[in-house]
Amino acid sequence: MNQENTSAPAENKMGTMPIGKLLFNMSLPMMISMLVQALYNIVDSIFVAKLSENALTAVSLAFPLQTLLIAVGTGTGVGMNALLSKSLGEKNFKKANATASNAAVLYFFSYLVFFILGFTIVRPFYASQIGNADQEIMELGIEYLSTVMIFSFGLLAQVFFERLLTSTGRTIFSMTSQLTGAITNIILDPILIFGLLGAPKMGVTGAAVATVIGQCVAALVAGFCNHRYNHDVKLKFHGFRLDFHIIGTIYAVGIPTIIMQSIGSVMTYCMNRILIEFSSTATAVFGVYFKLQSFFFMPVFGLNNGITPIIAYNYGAGQRKRMLKTIKLSMLVAFCLTFIGFLCFEGIPQILLGMFNASDEMLTIGVPALRIIGIHYLIAWFCIVSGTVFQALGKAFFSMIVSIMRQLFVLIPAAYILAKLGGLHVVWWSFPIAEIISLMVSSFFLVRINRTIISRVPEGKL
Repeated sequence: MNQENTSAPAENKMGTMPIGKLLFNMSLPMMISMLVQALYNIVDSIFVAKLSENALTAVSLAFPLQTLLIAVGTGTGVGMNALLSKSLGEKNFKKANATASNAAVLYFFSYLVFFILGFTIVRPFYASQIGNADQEIMELGIEYLSTVMIFSFGLLAQVFFERLLTSTGRTIFSMTSQLTGAITNIILDPILIFGLLGAPKMGVTGAAVATVIGQCVAALVAGFCNHRYNHDVKLKFHGFRLDFHIIGTIYAVGIPTIIMQSIGSVMTYCMNRILIEFSSTATAVFGVYFKLQSFFFMPVFGLNNGITPIIAYNYGAGQRKRMLKTIKLSMLVAFCLTFIGFLCFEGIPQILLGMFNASDEMLTIGVPALRIIGIHYLIAWFCIVSGTVFQALGKAFFSMIVSIMRQLFVLIPAAYILAKLGGLHVVWWSFPIAEIISLMVSSFFLVRINRTIISRVPEGKL
């Protein structure tokens, strides 16, 4: 497509397809791929847990920095996604192409930062959490996390190319790339961890290597799918110059999202510090919880990835009815997904923990912990979808405020106070408490967004 062309070869399906069918078409592939992503995260930990509980704890303690890495990738992608989809809705294809090219450069510089951090920050990061209490956990964790960060170019490239596909409605190809990467990871995990089929026995490092290879495979597949099938957006670097207005617009949405997800890194870091005071097993339980919650939340995040471009496109195209129907239907689907998580956490916590080779002590701590934490699934669906609506309409700042209040101003202080007053068995109530506060603040912002933005969009048509 010529950059100067001002007309699309055909109307994008995000502006014409019936909403129910469109939501299914856009989100189901993303939900499946995110579910597989969560599955291979769980499989990683299941294999690592077979090495030892210390190995599982080491990988769990890596989560804050891994979350930061993912936050930068996905946050930048959310900013790119919102601007690119809005530009396509406005039929401004030159701006859409420029958005993609500028975002590619941002991802490159992001990788350089994490490459340097992989050599410099990992050891002090582990030392700050466990001190010199257990050298085995520290050394295993350093091996794992350094590998993931130094070779993070695969993850960042994968996120970039998949977001390009999602922005233009080609979620089936995004699903294909994620599935390919996840399956590669799952196959390589036991081979590299335990030294099967003539491969060296690499232990925890093998899990990291399998993850990196899977990410690189997914990036290659997503890059090929963009080149071959994505005709709405073209990456052009001939005569390229950074457009600081576009970069500013990307980060206006992206930075609040990055901060919002990075707050999760701060939260997990602080929770690890609180729980390690009781035992390393308590920290392992917390790590297992995060792996398990991803299995139930990742499909909701996949749903969000599908609805973000739909809402942004129809906002740009002036189609309020389509926006509202997308929001309502996505909330219904999100509730159904998180309710399944609630039932599993309440009904079969022993089975869930048993997948991770749980010791008797781990079951004693973990079963009541999962049942208490599981209560927040009854609320989380609303807060997650509301945050996506804020981002799609260029108000990611609201999502950031909700996340900061929930995790820094409520959850961590509540966990610390409960730990001091009631011990380990009441710490877990901090999660439902924080979710209730998140519900109240999200509701306030959603009402405000509806009054100031959504209600002013023309009615349009379904």
